[in-house]
Amino acid sequence: MTDQMHSSLQAYEQLLQAEFQDSLDEELEMELDDARMDGLIARAEGGVPLQPGDLPRRTYFSELLRLQGELVKLQDWVVHNQLKVVVLFEGRDAAGKGGVIKRVTQRLNPRICRVAALPAPNDRERTQWYFQRYVSHLPAAGEMVLFDRSWYNRAGVEKVMGFCSDAEYEEFFRSVPEFERMLVRSGILLIKYWFSITDNEQNRRFLARIHDPLKQWKLSPMDLESRRRWEAYTQTKEVMLERTHIAEAPWWVVEADDKKRARLNCIAHLLSQIPYDQVPRAQVQLPARVYNPDYLRMPVPDSMLVPSRY
Repeated sequence: MTDQMHSSLQAYEQLLQAEFQDSLDEELEMELDDARMDGLIARAEGGVPLQPGDLPRRTYFSELLRLQGELVKLQDWVVHNQLKVVVLFEGRDAAGKGGVIKRVTQRLNPRICRVAALPAPNDRERTQWYFQRYVSHLPAAGEMVLFDRSWYNRAGVEKVMGFCSDAEYEEFFRSVPEFERMLVRSGILLIKYWFSITDNEQNRRFLARIHDPLKQWKLSPMDLESRRRWEAYTQTKEVMLERTHIAEAPWWVVEADDKKRARLNCIAHLLSQIPYDQVPRAQVQLPARVYNPDYLRMPVPDSMLVPSRY
């Protein structure tokens, strides 16, 4: 190997290492945010130490990156086989749904795997067929859609807060099994997750948000009211799981008191629900850059440059 080839190989390896480190930094930023939240919880509770069963950080990172690599393979498989995948994430406020969704989508193409997080219905949507506003977000072939809350709002928050009538509530339970069977018959792979946390854990997470200026925006008056109505939410959840756990689209319960384990367990289970394999890829050859002798790159005026403060 010539010195020039050796130097080029070293430069290439350094580039790969830098890219990998940058990829790790993305997860580290979220990990540091978790650590900051844990610290706020500990202070709120008088300095509670980490539990002996906490997942070692090295194990968590190693498994998360491995699973995310498998998600990339799954994404390729979904596109290659023109699959249509819908994943519902349901659970109480602060159960960790958003954290799992972030880790699922972190390495994926947002044009293929997208998130649907619908706001409260507007006046026009309230007059539509209940499922109508969700239908427009369903995937086409070669797409995955993750619903951060879904049509099951009617079986949870709407029932507990009195946003729907008893008749509308009962009609939902008559309609939703047929609606979901219709989706499955149309070729959609429908996977439903309920993130389960204990009373004490939700209380701890709410206290952390109260004391965290970066997370206070997550606490709405509705969230606080849901805390007060814990038992009512429990009862409606139990009814929902019993009446909508169907063979074509069963519920899967994720124990979510431990956020890191919940993320890994959910992603691993999601991968197990869709048989997939590695899609062969053609070798990519970077084309040679075209140089034109009359090309002159214009300088950027200093007034247009973002100040280099860091």
